[in-house]
Amino acid sequence: MAKLRHANLDRVPACAVEVTVGLIHGKWKCVLLDLLLEDTMRFSELQRRLPDITPRMLTNQLREMEEDGLIDRKLYPQVPPKVEYSLSSLGRSLEPVIAQLHSWGQAHMHLYKKRLV
Repeated sequence: MAKLRHANLDRVPACAVEVTVGLIHGKWKCVLLDLLLEDTMRFSELQRRLPDITPRMLTNQLREMEEDGLIDRKLYPQVPPKVEYSLSSLGRSLEPVIAQLHSWGQAHMHLYKKRLV
């Protein structure tokens, strides 16, 4: 059984939205899900696609997503080790959610750009 990362996860969620947000919360998880919807990727490829994420943060987010069953991690026994990340069937079931977030973000990009000024 996966170790609970937050003490309040041992209670019944207030609503279904809380369940979903609880699994995809974090600055990078939705972005990683969006990238992995495209294809299986290696750690270095994810780093290249997300230049603002630190290696430690990327590792932590990927570990949490693996623990939650959203992604699969495949380790190839070679030197240097090769690791690939892909969406699990549970992660792939979030495709409509990620697609909606993507569409909404495109339609409202001006709100984010306004904050940068």
